[in-house]
Amino acid sequence: MLSFADRKADLAQAIAAESARGATPLGLKKNTSNLFRDRAESPKRKLDVSAFHHVLGVDTQQRSVNVEGMTPYDALAAATLAEGVMPCVVPQLKSITIGGAVAGVGIESSSFRYGLVHDTLLELEVLLGDGSVVVARPDNEYSDLFFGFPNSYGTLGYALRVKTRTIPVKPYVQLTHIRHSDAAVYFRELDKWCATPDVDFVDGSVFGTDRLYITLGRFVDEAAQVSDYTYRNIYYRSIAEREIDFLATEAYLWRWDTDWFWCSKNLGAQNPLLRRVLGRKRLNSRFYTKVMRWNSRWRLTHAWDRFSKLHRESVIQDVDVPLEHAAGFLDFFVREIGILPIWICPIGNWNP
Repeated sequence: MLSFADRKADLAQAIAAESARGATPLGLKKNTSNLFRDRAESPKRKLDVSAFHHVLGVDTQQRSVNVEGMTPYDALAAATLAEGVMPCVVPQLKSITIGGAVAGVGIESSSFRYGLVHDTLLELEVLLGDGSVVVARPDNEYSDLFFGFPNSYGTLGYALRVKTRTIPVKPYVQLTHIRHSDAAVYFRELDKWCATPDVDFVDGSVFGTDRLYITLGRFVDEAAQVSDYTYRNIYYRSIAEREIDFLATEAYLWRWDTDWFWCSKNLGAQNPLLRRVLGRKRLNSRFYTKVMRWNSRWRLTHAWDRFSKLHRESVIQDVDVPLEHAAGFLDFFVREIGILPIWICPIGNWNP
């Protein structure tokens, strides 16, 4: 296997070769994407960065992991969990890459304590538009790039390597689901739980104006019985059905992936018969993304919309709302937009 340095050298040669061919815009050729908008393919030449998908090292003493930008989080989580740690924030879907989470938005139920993925960074090695590669840290000459890179969506460069913080884990996560029926009380309680030191994960799910759930997660060493939401059982349904639940830590990280939160219903994949036909290997975000891309290319649902004269559109959107305005926004959203369920993910400001 080529080393990281060798892969960088090969990439530099590829950039030089492409630059010599002319001024046509140059884009990145990647195997994964978590952009959900339909859009036409651009005429850009593509630079292949798919080789940058390796975990380079886990340092349990310094609590950090060194990883290449195209590494998906399921591979990153597996490598770190094997060492008894995990990245501070592990986004919800297995196919999300760490480079994408840094350049875009990466959140999860540990974000109440650790913020966004980019808040946990120690170092970035970035491919710039001119083909050069620089190492950006908060205290070196490229500190502006380090702090400006998050949420830049590829406009400043591409993260070939990321060094980020980790936290220790235990084998299991105990979940406690708490129901509320009043939005104002719900968000006040959510704020209180976020300030509770013995809680490791906090998120929420809204199924209606009087069915609002806070889910608390705590690392534990033992579990008498562990749930499985990778096949027949559906995680989001369990929130209203169980007050207490236990998951293996890795299964907890991917609790949303099997049904892409609740979006699997758009494919009929919550039907028990179809679920058996699909099997475990196809019940995941990667498969759903492939189906969406296939549908976008062949426009089958568009043909059905024209036939039925009823247009349905899948909406996947993150909305950042200050906590003090969350209850009012939720009331407006349910009344005027009416899309349910809704995932609630509190985000704190972490200063390590």
